[in-house]
Amino acid sequence: MGESEQHSGLENIEHIVVLMLENRSFDHMLGYLSLEHGRTDVDGLKPGMSNTANGKEYPVAHATATHVPDPHWDPDHSAAQTDLQIGGGKMDGFAASFAHTLARRNVPNPDPGVVMQYYNGSDLPVYHHLSENFCVCDRWHSSVPGATWPNRLYALTGGADGSRDDKPKPPPIYARNAFIRHLDAADVSWRWYAYDVGTLRCVDHEYLIGHHGHFAYVDRPKLPLLTTLEEDLVLDVDAASFVEDARRGKLAQVSWVDPNFKDVNLAHIQSNDDHPPSDVQDGQELVFLVYNALASGPKWDRTLLLVLYDEHGGFYDHVPPPEAPDDDPATFGHYGIRVPALVVSPWVAQRSVSNTLFDHTSIIKTILTRFCPGELARRSGIDSVIHWLEPGHPHYMGKRVAEAANVGELLTEQSPRPAPDRADLVQWVAGRHAQAAAKVATDPVAFHAEDRIFTDLQRNTIAAEQHIRDQGLPAGQP
Repeated sequence: MGESEQHSGLENIEHIVVLMLENRSFDHMLGYLSLEHGRTDVDGLKPGMSNTANGKEYPVAHATATHVPDPHWDPDHSAAQTDLQIGGGKMDGFAASFAHTLARRNVPNPDPGVVMQYYNGSDLPVYHHLSENFCVCDRWHSSVPGATWPNRLYALTGGADGSRDDKPKPPPIYARNAFIRHLDAADVSWRWYAYDVGTLRCVDHEYLIGHHGHFAYVDRPKLPLLTTLEEDLVLDVDAASFVEDARRGKLAQVSWVDPNFKDVNLAHIQSNDDHPPSDVQDGQELVFLVYNALASGPKWDRTLLLVLYDEHGGFYDHVPPPEAPDDDPATFGHYGIRVPALVVSPWVAQRSVSNTLFDHTSIIKTILTRFCPGELARRSGIDSVIHWLEPGHPHYMGKRVAEAANVGELLTEQSPRPAPDRADLVQWVAGRHAQAAAKVATDPVAFHAEDRIFTDLQRNTIAAEQHIRDQGLPAGQP
């Protein structure tokens, strides 16, 4: 470990919280900062950027809606289509890729220009607030030019499962060693928060079932009063949730927050993961829920929140992914496309921007550097044998983690800043809830799961949860 890692601002942090959402590119979500707000410090969108599909030019343009019509409009972000989008570094294949996807799905009135659209501060008020008060990372690349699970595997284990695509058949259950094993070995506290079953259970067999004290729901008190009998029997109203843990100052040293990936869940909350066709304003509410709970809590001055996305989801970004150090350079020798990433802490400079190259293994590097730096060491010879034979110690996490940057360099303030005023965001959330309530009152529609069109991610999530329940995870346990 270098001197900069030993003496970074991480020493002021007692709690690291990670919220990873789904399938949006940097330019799609934060590129407006340069295009509309004159942020010359942010490498975002510029006038004249465009792609061509079927002989027609599609320039970048402000999105006309905060969601796409249905899952058929979910851009293809498989390895092959991502390669087409990158176009050897020209970043000119996004519209053509989407045109092919829409045609393959027989979508009526297709518009390949959707993937060239961006959101702005009016669409994303929480992100605009965070970009004005904290740090934007404009060189945070996804780890893999490909699909969801390879990127989430890199975020949790420092590597993938030999492919840049998800498993061809659900359920997406893997057998990798997550960085959580290092926390357990070093007696570092952690908790995984979810709406149903935590993604960690899909990744590492050690945590497939059991470990109930380490898993909790995101916002249990928000459960509706009218629940089914089964739910009444399994829900513990006194159980921990992220909101309560944060506001009471009871967070573990490391917290991971999963969004709601699907519309069928124990809490009856619609998807808020930002995976199309989810409405990105539902995602904004989730980010605000997490951020506001931290900012309102007693440990704000010792907290670091990372808000980012697993991969770009097929949406346009103009920065070519660079080469990446990796133990499998033939398959994983390049980073993926940039994703939105915000570093939120009272220790980062207001309205700052980082140009440091990060990827999802930077999450692991940051957490282990802060709480158990000895677990990052690559031992050799007899020392390696002795160390890895000790109970609970997992193996070295690989070259990508070893060479990743950690975010400690961004924690530059000499003292913690007070949490910014959030009254406008509270009013925005309240207004959305009032509109939703009025709509239900005037046009009540019963929800039937069989009437829904699920995305591939949702089908995979449902299959994974069923598998884990079948293996013995009780109902009511995330």
